[in-house]
Amino acid sequence: MEAFRLMFLIQNIIIVNGIIGKKIGMTSIFDEAGRNVACTVIEAGPCVVTQVKTEETDGYSAIQMGFGEAKEKNTTKPMLGHFKQAGTTAKSVLAEFRNFNLVPKAIGELVKVEEIFLEGDYVNAIGTSKGKGFQGVVKRHGFSGVNDATHGQHNRQRAPGSIGASSYPSRVFKGMRMAGRTGNQRITVRNLQVLKIFPEQNILLVKGAVPGHKGSIVILEK
Repeated sequence: MEAFRLMFLIQNIIIVNGIIGKKIGMTSIFDEAGRNVACTVIEAGPCVVTQVKTEETDGYSAIQMGFGEAKEKNTTKPMLGHFKQAGTTAKSVLAEFRNFNLVPKAIGELVKVEEIFLEGDYVNAIGTSKGKGFQGVVKRHGFSGVNDATHGQHNRQRAPGSIGASSYPSRVFKGMRMAGRTGNQRITVRNLQVLKIFPEQNILLVKGAVPGHKGSIVILEK
């Protein structure tokens, strides 16, 4: 059911010239200068073209691509018909890509990582950050708390402190940094360098960290 839910969460995201992938984890490699560089391992594609949108029929030009296998029992009949028309099996993730600068792809064709990126390119990684649940102000916003257990302070080390005056404005301003749900948000990390591409394994190494947990869906765009 998680894959089925992801499909409808991501299918309406419009990306410019990219590919869908899955975060495998992190590792490190040595660059030409002998420095140890931390990088993220991403299984990027192969993606199958499930729909080609044009100005005449849809009002804009884009290609829709699918990634990851989904169970047919968890896929609705309209979506099964959509995938059958593309000549492919049910996919767990769909995303649209505009301004695709490759040779125009037809429905059912595969898009591979080596067709999109080259080593040394800079990409933007779009993913959902790890959810950390309901957290207090120290973990959520970096508050230091009272930091003094003496002088009448009791259990105040992680308290938020004052949140507003009484007589004026007699209310709490919107946007006040307080406790609340942390993480589980759509995050874009820009300008990550592609360090290495392994076309046979559909593996991509990008410099730095990418949002999300291991196995989460990541969209890479140029």
